[in-house]
Amino acid sequence: MSADRDRSSDALLIRVSGQDRRGITADLMTLLELTAVSVQDLEQVLVRGHLTLAIAIDQPPGGVEELRAMLEHFGSQRHLAVSLEAVPPPGDDMERLDAVTVLGHGLERELSPGELGAVAGSIVAAGANIERIVRLARYPVFAYEFLVRGAEGPELRRILAQASAAHRLDIAVQPAGLERRAKRLVVLDVDSTLIQDEVIELLAEEAGCHRQVREVTEAAMAGELDFAEALRARVALLAGLDVDALDRARSRMRLTPGARTFVRTLKRLGYTVGVVSGGFTHFTEQLRTELDLDHAVANTLVVRDGHLTGELEGPIVDRARKAELLAEFAAAEGIPLSQTVAVGDGANDLDMLAAAGLGVAFNAKPLVQQVADTTVNVPYLDAVLFLLGVRRGEVEPAE
Repeated sequence: MSADRDRSSDALLIRVSGQDRRGITADLMTLLELTAVSVQDLEQVLVRGHLTLAIAIDQPPGGVEELRAMLEHFGSQRHLAVSLEAVPPPGDDMERLDAVTVLGHGLERELSPGELGAVAGSIVAAGANIERIVRLARYPVFAYEFLVRGAEGPELRRILAQASAAHRLDIAVQPAGLERRAKRLVVLDVDSTLIQDEVIELLAEEAGCHRQVREVTEAAMAGELDFAEALRARVALLAGLDVDALDRARSRMRLTPGARTFVRTLKRLGYTVGVVSGGFTHFTEQLRTELDLDHAVANTLVVRDGHLTGELEGPIVDRARKAELLAEFAAAEGIPLSQTVAVGDGANDLDMLAAAGLGVAFNAKPLVQQVADTTVNVPYLDAVLFLLGVRRGEVEPAE
């Protein structure tokens, strides 16, 4: 056994708790320096002004009792609770470490003890141990991140999915290594994801055929119809519509709440952001300009003599094409697919969600929620940021 292993097996744990004040950690380290100990581990958490500090050290040359007396004096001077106890050697740091992100569905409502307990119990049932819990946000939803070690990914996801369904929580499980922190490309669907509307329905209202188009749209997004065939059928209903109707429809397009914050924050953090749409370029080019998007691809409507012909030009952006575009964007930016995120809501997004490093079903159809890596079922698009480990404090500067 190495000398390092011997030292860790004789470790001591100092625990400090109480009202936080400036200089506590610095002063404690100065004290420990005087005792000639080595720091093996260190964690500090501050919750509503209450400090919890834990320090693992090796055995002091001067003896434990001398150190204990010094710590008691330190605590009494600063009105802190200080304890010292022997601890076992550290566990295996090579065990799998996962990040479990939990979003509550209740807008601006705290997660209840029962909800948090269900998550914690599921982690234990999967054979994992919770190493750390961090609150990511309390607005627009409450979000927490659990760092857990020791579980098999599929089993952890399976058990947490049961807690998610029982308590109406959105729960994402991702490896907590470099791949998660290195994600650098986010690609979004547009209709009912980046925006609240279906653009072809906006056009159908202008053409007076909204009911017929709506019926075909619902069937296509539920996966009951081939998307390309359904799109051509709907576009044919728009034949004869004057080109000015495109601008009128575009003026009624509404961003999803949190969309601007979502994109702006990603851009500030250095992400590349793109959209792929089964809608039309007239709308996505407006979004590209308005949101400073890096990539935008959609279908092109044929216009002749100032009117729509009811036809499309070029390849259709369907389910397969969306996945291809994700790969093309990633290749253009020099980013591996494992470092990409895709966000969508319909059957047309399934291949893209599967191809991405993280596929997020945003207020999605049941079929999509069943197969996506994770779901977000609150009406705020910026809640997806928390799945990426972004804290609310990092979002504020972007706003």
